[in-house]
Amino acid sequence: MATQYFTATSLDGYIADEKNSLEWLFEADRDGTGDTSFADFFAQVGAIAMGATTYLWVLEHERLVEEPAKWQTYYGETPSWVFTHRELPRVPGAHVTFVQGDVAPVHMKMMQAAGGKNIWLAGGGELVGQFVDHGLLDDIFLTVAPATLGRGAPLLPRRLSASDLELVEVARDRQFAKLRYRVRRR
Repeated sequence: MATQYFTATSLDGYIADEKNSLEWLFEADRDGTGDTSFADFFAQVGAIAMGATTYLWVLEHERLVEEPAKWQTYYGETPSWVFTHRELPRVPGAHVTFVQGDVAPVHMKMMQAAGGKNIWLAGGGELVGQFVDHGLLDDIFLTVAPATLGRGAPLLPRRLSASDLELVEVARDRQFAKLRYRVRRR
């Protein structure tokens, strides 16, 4: 069981632009048919954590409140935790728990719910940083897009040095570079 950050980033290290949009990510050419890396990754996921901004983007972009069956298509019955300090809309039928505060006790609940599978930290960067602060991050899966944003939501607003990370996999999907790092424990 591992806690894994799987995300896309711009060349200059942002996961969303200054308007919290991901539209820039869909502009580049990628192999939409042969790449199974996300499906392979998600098959090993037993629990999901995301921040409020990520959750709201998914809700709005995919119109999940109006079309809740899409949640099941994307995430199935995988339990999800959304870290928020405000009231958010619920997706009917989705297995989502809204939480706030320290990530460590929630991580324990997620591990129990995951049933031996991995935990996916879906975003955002500050939330993932809190898992880093507690030594709870095991892997970082990055899809690097051929774009620079100049500003926006940072990939991971924490310092991790070369001694903290081990590059374990490199792949290419047309214009995208895919990297996997293992976080070393100290």
